[in-house]
Amino acid sequence: MEQLKWKQIALLISPVILIPMILFLLLHLSPSVAIRTHVFMDGHPFLAITNDIKEDNGYYQLDKVPQKSIGTYLNHFRISKHGFLYFAHDVGFG
Repeated sequence: MEQLKWKQIALLISPVILIPMILFLLLHLSPSVAIRTHVFMDGHPFLAITNDIKEDNGYYQLDKVPQKSIGTYLNHFRISKHGFLYFAHDVGFG
């Protein structure tokens, strides 16, 4: 059996590193996708795909942080922006 060279090893390993990095970037490029990703990872894949996301201008606007709602018992999320990436955090029920 022939021993692999460094370039061959790099070509074999690079998809393992690059694919998760690209997926992470794609799943945090917009506030809506960040919320859907958060809800999906919390164990609610059907809700993440089917529910509408809308801007909430109600009670939680007191701290002037952008928030969105998906209209179910998983109700309010705070959106934080770090560089060009968006992250969703639970803030409670509406």
